[in-house]
Amino acid sequence: MAAFFINIGVNHFVNPDFYLSIMPPAFPMHVEAVYVSGFFEVLGGVCVLIPRLRKIAGWGLVALLVAVYPANIYMAITPDAFPDFPVALLYVRLAFQFVFFYWAFSVTRPAYNSVDK
Repeated sequence: MAAFFINIGVNHFVNPDFYLSIMPPAFPMHVEAVYVSGFFEVLGGVCVLIPRLRKIAGWGLVALLVAVYPANIYMAITPDAFPDFPVALLYVRLAFQFVFFYWAFSVTRPAYNSVDK
């Protein structure tokens, strides 16, 4: 999990244009939002590796995933703006986000967290 979120977070800085392109137009401060979300993805990924921070990191990642979900919705409802992606993939991506929600949530649970034992 840590490697996944760290990689995605770093990609926000390496490839910001992709993330800017999926931001719903109604959202303010696109550039700032891309960099802030990338920072928190890296931070969350690092913190899930630290047992005493794992639980709060999991909750932070859940909150982050909720915050970025509108970008996934935007991609699905405006597929013409994303011709490189098959429409079916855009909808699968919407559903697959719930796997990530569960994955992040799982590290908040005592069974996962040796510090809570």
